[in-house]
Amino acid sequence: MELVFALVIGALTASGVYLVLRARTFPVVVGLTLLSYGVNLFLFSSGRLATGQQPVIGTAANYSDPLPQALVLTAIVIGFAMTAFVVVLSLRNLADNEDDHVDGQKPYKSPAPEEEEEVTGK
Repeated sequence: MELVFALVIGALTASGVYLVLRARTFPVVVGLTLLSYGVNLFLFSSGRLATGQQPVIGTAANYSDPLPQALVLTAIVIGFAMTAFVVVLSLRNLADNEDDHVDGQKPYKSPAPEEEEEVTGK
């Protein structure tokens, strides 16, 4: 179970980093979301993966740590607010620059052969 959990955390983190490094805003937003999901699962796994255990010390022989659960719940709320902010920011960038590139610069396009003939006069 721990191996599957670790592989899921690694896959979420790797795909999140890959998408964050893209040049368009929508993949960056999705990448940040996947990255936050990976971090949330990592925080949740730091409290030991056990089912049916008491969250209070002293009521049972084994207990589960409630702190990672509280951290994950807080991180979910903060992640949702961050995602909403980044979506609004990317929409504003699209409205201002009429393009959705992250750096605000349009990519260089080589001129078509017809346009090249008009420019050179041939």
